[in-house]
Amino acid sequence: MNFYTSVELPADLPRLTHAERLMLLGSCFATHIGTRLVDAKFRCDVNPYGVLYNPLSISAALREILAGKMYGADHLFLFRELWNSPMHHGSFSSPDPEETLNHINERLQKAHEDIPQLNYLLLTFGSAWVYESRDTGRVVANCHKQPESCFTRRMLSVEEIVLDYTSLFSELLASNPGLKVIFTVSPIRHVRDGMHANALSKATLLLAIERLQILFPEHVFYFPAYELLIDELRDYRFYAEDMVHPSEVAVRYVWERFVQACISTDALQIMEESENIRKALLHRPFHSESDEYKRFLEQIVLKIDRLNGKYPYLDFQNERETCHTRLKA
Repeated sequence: MNFYTSVELPADLPRLTHAERLMLLGSCFATHIGTRLVDAKFRCDVNPYGVLYNPLSISAALREILAGKMYGADHLFLFRELWNSPMHHGSFSSPDPEETLNHINERLQKAHEDIPQLNYLLLTFGSAWVYESRDTGRVVANCHKQPESCFTRRMLSVEEIVLDYTSLFSELLASNPGLKVIFTVSPIRHVRDGMHANALSKATLLLAIERLQILFPEHVFYFPAYELLIDELRDYRFYAEDMVHPSEVAVRYVWERFVQACISTDALQIMEESENIRKALLHRPFHSESDEYKRFLEQIVLKIDRLNGKYPYLDFQNERETCHTRLKA
């Protein structure tokens, strides 16, 4: 008897290398994976707008990045003593409008500079439900806890998502023909929508992505993060205390399957050596001023030099600074 249902990973998924540039946008699940990619020394820009949940907000963010948009005071609104952007996560909000704008525009400028050089976009859809501002009629990325009366709530259709992304991808590929897009659907359940409405929402996202794979077979791919949690792990012990978000164990498991499916052999070796350096720097001896420990740090610097000599695009600046600071102590 088999008590385990395995999710088959697509065989055609592209294999990422450290030489390539990536940008991740979408739900907090994109942040989980993006943070791990950054820690593994991949060149990533992770959620330059903060967490985004619905497909239209993600596509709007990409269009703004492409256009090199800069935000001004007229793009913000004051609510509960904070200056907010309807396109950005609350982590950008601040009591000082200049601080909010500086934070937004710094991230936007970097993303705009990066996007022509991108090899991969990793997009994570969270929900097909959207909130439209009653004042502007536009879909907002974040309601910032304003009253529900300020918005009209509706669910996107498959056709609406496909039409929007067909236009977006045509624009992106015209300037960057080699760009590849890896979609995921967030396994986070939006229980406030109701379980049936959440199921319809996830189904809408999955159908839209499948249509986009058919329209752009050489450029659009799907990694089954949603199915790994819902169908393979399939137990409340793999959720956090809120029974909505995946637990740390579940995120780590999905990350391991992502590595298995999407990371090249050479990149796996770099990841292992980088992790060894990270773990070595976590070691704090009883006598940090000893010659033995200084030799230990010098060996770490030599390992970093060797890796950078072979792969000059790897960023070990923080690790170098840590070593040099401890050597001078």
